[in-house]
Amino acid sequence: MTGTTPDERPYETLRWEVDGDGILTLTLDRPDALNSFTVTMARELVAAFGRASADDDVAAVVVTGAGRAFCAGMDLSAEGNVFGLDEDAHPTPEDLRDRLHEPRIADGVRDTGGTVSLAIHDCAKPVIAAINGPAVGIGATMTLPMDVRLASTEARIGFVFGRLGIVPEACSTWYLPRIVGVSRALEWTYAADVLTAAEAHEGGLVRSLHAPEELLDAAYGLARRFTTHRSRVGVAMTRRLMYAGLGSAHPLDAHRADSLAMWHASVGDGKEGVAAFREKRSPEFTGRASEAPELFPG
Repeated sequence: MTGTTPDERPYETLRWEVDGDGILTLTLDRPDALNSFTVTMARELVAAFGRASADDDVAAVVVTGAGRAFCAGMDLSAEGNVFGLDEDAHPTPEDLRDRLHEPRIADGVRDTGGTVSLAIHDCAKPVIAAINGPAVGIGATMTLPMDVRLASTEARIGFVFGRLGIVPEACSTWYLPRIVGVSRALEWTYAADVLTAAEAHEGGLVRSLHAPEELLDAAYGLARRFTTHRSRVGVAMTRRLMYAGLGSAHPLDAHRADSLAMWHASVGDGKEGVAAFREKRSPEFTGRASEAPELFPG
């Protein structure tokens, strides 16, 4: 990728590069450890997606891995509880409802992968996973809140929690059944198999398969389709509307939010879009994703 902007705030476990079209490549960067996931990586990913969401120079995000892996799952070499959890906490459902942000629950009970998934969910920009190699455990589940997944033909994807006696995390029990259907989601998590790229594609988990050397170019091409001559504030509202609609109890909920979003769009970039259509030219939108209005009651 050419014309990248160097990372102004280096991360320990990530690389941040933005090209001249506003496409951010966020690279998991622990290649000697197959980009295995750590508590530090979780914190840095949360910060990076918050930064990308707020940065109007970023139009879309492509996430990939350095070296031959995307992410080989949780780094199991850490001392103590490898998931960074407080074994003396003894949490209850009420604790997770009422005390989610209190330090003992936030730091000692909350699933770190889930905090990453929520940060991706909250991002105002399109997010594309370019799965370049093995992606297992959290390496697989962190891709689920990304909007589109592309994979190398050499990728291997596994929801392997059953092999370790643990459970799916990173909000994957919300995302995976919605992406591939509940029966397939249960089969994949019960069996804990490592899927080939072809199996993941056949199951609807990934959009397309690519030769390893062509994967990133395909991801960048898709990112530009999402962003070139597109209203960034319109894209941000569309992303919020679509995900909120998955949990709506009735179409009326979507109607309320759609109506509010359409009003804001019609008095903003929509004016330029209509003018460009009438004048048979490409639009020059000026709205910023950071200006996207609230669409749902607080």
